[in-house]
Amino acid sequence: MTVTLDSRELNRATLARQLLLERADLTVPQALERMVGLQAQTPQTWYVGLWARLAGYAPEETSRLLAEGEVLRMALMRGTIHLVTAEDVLWLRPLVEPVIERGTRAAFGRKLVGLDLAELAVVGRAAFAERPLTFAELGKLLAEHFPGYDGASMAQTVRASVALVQVPPRGLWGRSGPVAHLPVEQWPGRELERDPSVEQLVLRQLAGFGPCTVKDIQQWSGLTRLAEVVDRLRPQLVVFRDGQGRELFDLPDAPRPPADTPAPVRYLYEFDNLLLSHADRSRVLTVDFADQGFAGVNEMPRSVLLDGFVGATWRFAVAKGEAVVTVRPFRKLTGAERAGLETEGELLARFLARDAARHEVRITAPEPG
Repeated sequence: MTVTLDSRELNRATLARQLLLERADLTVPQALERMVGLQAQTPQTWYVGLWARLAGYAPEETSRLLAEGEVLRMALMRGTIHLVTAEDVLWLRPLVEPVIERGTRAAFGRKLVGLDLAELAVVGRAAFAERPLTFAELGKLLAEHFPGYDGASMAQTVRASVALVQVPPRGLWGRSGPVAHLPVEQWPGRELERDPSVEQLVLRQLAGFGPCTVKDIQQWSGLTRLAEVVDRLRPQLVVFRDGQGRELFDLPDAPRPPADTPAPVRYLYEFDNLLLSHADRSRVLTVDFADQGFAGVNEMPRSVLLDGFVGATWRFAVAKGEAVVTVRPFRKLTGAERAGLETEGELLARFLARDAARHEVRITAPEPG
């Protein structure tokens, strides 16, 4: 008989995989390998994701790894920017390239009808021979070579067929820089794998996010038709069911803590892996952000985990030497939750603004309703 996992068991398993039950004594590359990367399309806020997960985390070390090309920021799963190890890029990027190409065609293909896309890729790659380029710079060069076609659309199409890395200083802690790119073969100077294993992708995903349905794996990767891959892997996997009777696949030895395992308060950044990697997000998110006043807002709110589930949002500001984390809970807090928010929130304020004269946490009243 197949065992059924309830929502709390799924929650605790996912938090354990994502290093959110307790801070891990791992290096940044080790953590990124464990989680198969960290979503990182903002220049800086993803550092909070590492701070929330790693014991004694110092952002300067991550900056060094970025500056030396040991970890990279580039478009991968779902076509979004992820922070990954240089080693993982070599097999991940070829596997998810169809996802990036599909999204690019849908958004820009109508402006490039009649253009030889193979020639575009060759010319686009050659454009990076001398220096990193922003998409605006690349588009201008391509428009000169292919007159009559939209430069921005061509630049994005090159991104789909050429594995482009966002190069430093973009993404370095406390610094800024243009959104400039180089092909991975130039930075950090590695060749992509020619025949990577999609089975490896599924197994790594389960290690970082399981237990999962096939739809969850497809949501994380952006790939389709993975049911046949999972079927090939069944002899290596354990199978559960969720409360709706759907099959959940997992690695036999992966952590699945009991439902009553304590889950500490954790502040997440706005595009945290935890929130965007499952087709059914109810294992961590049981409220609708629209019901909390975020309807129509382009910004995804920064969330707080309370007892393992999203139970509040937070903002941060520094003014006149005072660093303030403001928390808006979705419900009435227990005393332990309030204490956890204050303790963890002050640590977060100190992490984000260590030189501020004061660090404060302000907890507002929940919205009525």
